[in-house]
Amino acid sequence: MNDDPLAAIVSKEEGEETIAALREEGVYDDSRSVREAGEGALALPVVRPPVETDVHEVIHQSDPEPRAPGLEGLLGERGWSDGERSRAPKSWAVIGGVILADFEGCPREGEVGEALLELHGGADTVLAREGIAGEHRVPSVRVVAGTGDTETVHTEHGTRYALDLSKVMFSPGNKRERARMGEVVEAGERVLDMFAGIGYFTLPMARAGACVTAVERNPVAFRYLLENAVLNEVEERIDAYRADCRDVEVQGIDRVVMGYYDASEPRTDGAGYEYLPSALDALRDGGVLHMHEATPEAHLWERPVSRLREAAANAGREVEVLDRRRVKSHSAGVAHVVVDARIGRSD
Repeated sequence: MNDDPLAAIVSKEEGEETIAALREEGVYDDSRSVREAGEGALALPVVRPPVETDVHEVIHQSDPEPRAPGLEGLLGERGWSDGERSRAPKSWAVIGGVILADFEGCPREGEVGEALLELHGGADTVLAREGIAGEHRVPSVRVVAGTGDTETVHTEHGTRYALDLSKVMFSPGNKRERARMGEVVEAGERVLDMFAGIGYFTLPMARAGACVTAVERNPVAFRYLLENAVLNEVEERIDAYRADCRDVEVQGIDRVVMGYYDASEPRTDGAGYEYLPSALDALRDGGVLHMHEATPEAHLWERPVSRLREAAANAGREVEVLDRRRVKSHSAGVAHVVVDARIGRSD
């Protein structure tokens, strides 16, 4: 009988998502380190073979390594004082093979970056986040450690997102909402994704069987949207347009996604709303709208709902609010929220 500990073999791009799934199943072994297992693969330590989590195979490890301490522990081993460690990043995101962290006020960034790479065996680059700018919301990042490769493939709930984190944004805090959109649609539904990006919501919905009209005007994001449709084998269910969503005329749509959280803003000239009329025009009677908004905490939930009701009244439509969700904190005192509403026609 072989008493060597077990490890589950997965691809590097599936590493972080699989670790989370193994933890949820209760079989992940936190006492051992993640190891490389040949080119493009990882060996994830497990206490027994997983039943609910998909892996390529389970092997015996004859030379397991104890798990490295957390970031503070690793920095302590490198001689960092308590004061220095208090200025290190407290949280970070792993997107595919890239680690994103805020390094403002952090000393010796390179040492922190190397420690983060040690903690996350599937990653090969550490980037400092330095904001988002411009109408296309292009991220500003800086290489801190590793190979410096900003292009990666990130996997969530089976959906694969190819992207370049120096050119397009990706919000880890929207993970639950992306997964949810793949759960609420039904096969054969006609969906309009007005701000598709690289396919954040389009891809989970198309994988669930929806037929999605995906609109994105950023040329770089649009290129990744097309690439990701092929990567996920859903290109036949996605009709993609590089355009302003207000210029794409579709009707009889079952579901509209407004994933850009400034899309509910009024027009600057005071004549109605910028994007809500296009969304309402596209929806069939009884269709569903998912409207994202960055809302000050003091105006939850009055502001997003009142904006939607006013725009609907102007279009001769009625609103039935189905759900209201807080996605994440957007900034100090501001929440990223979603309002789900069924849109009917006034009698």
